[in-house]
Amino acid sequence: MEKPVIILGAKGIAHPALEIFNSNQVIVYGFLDEDENLHGSEINTVPVLGHTEDDGFLKLIGKKTEAFVAVDDNKYRKFLVELLNDRRKVQPINAIHHTAYISTDAQIGHGNFINAKVTLGAGVEMGQHCILHTCAIVDHKAKIGDFVQIGAGSIINSEVVIEEGAFIGSGVTVVSGVTIGKNSRIGAGSVVISSVGANETVFGNPAAKVK
Repeated sequence: MEKPVIILGAKGIAHPALEIFNSNQVIVYGFLDEDENLHGSEINTVPVLGHTEDDGFLKLIGKKTEAFVAVDDNKYRKFLVELLNDRRKVQPINAIHHTAYISTDAQIGHGNFINAKVTLGAGVEMGQHCILHTCAIVDHKAKIGDFVQIGAGSIINSEVVIEEGAFIGSGVTVVSGVTIGKNSRIGAGSVVISSVGANETVFGNPAAKVK
């Protein structure tokens, strides 16, 4: 990658996103964040330049820089993705740690955060703007929708389907063939042995619906 990167967001996954780009010898030009209290501060010597909607900085994206959206909250993440699509006619790039393993025939979209030692197995299909934390494993032929978050150390077994907006906590195991519905939430450490409906929250071993 020849162009430097502007990271939208300066909290949450922004710091590890910086480390990911550093791990790939990609220059980060700076951060943008809606929190004015952060403006002028630095993360590992990289400055927080201004607001995420500041056209003075946004106009650089697509011409002189690339962009990555480092925001955990899906609603605001979607807003920023649409902002880049509409104002700059660009898609955020992927942030993939150099120690991640991605199978040669895995398919991944734009704007994904893939941290250290993540594994994507053969035939995995992953959408856009997902967040995969350290050491997450997605086994062969699993399908991951857009805006999915998978916690550190979670194991998504073969042929699992995770639909758009689902949140998988840290240390979760999802057994083969299960479907995790749209915008559902799986509590940390859970073992999911049966499919989870849209908008449901489950927790435990075996995971059960939380009322």
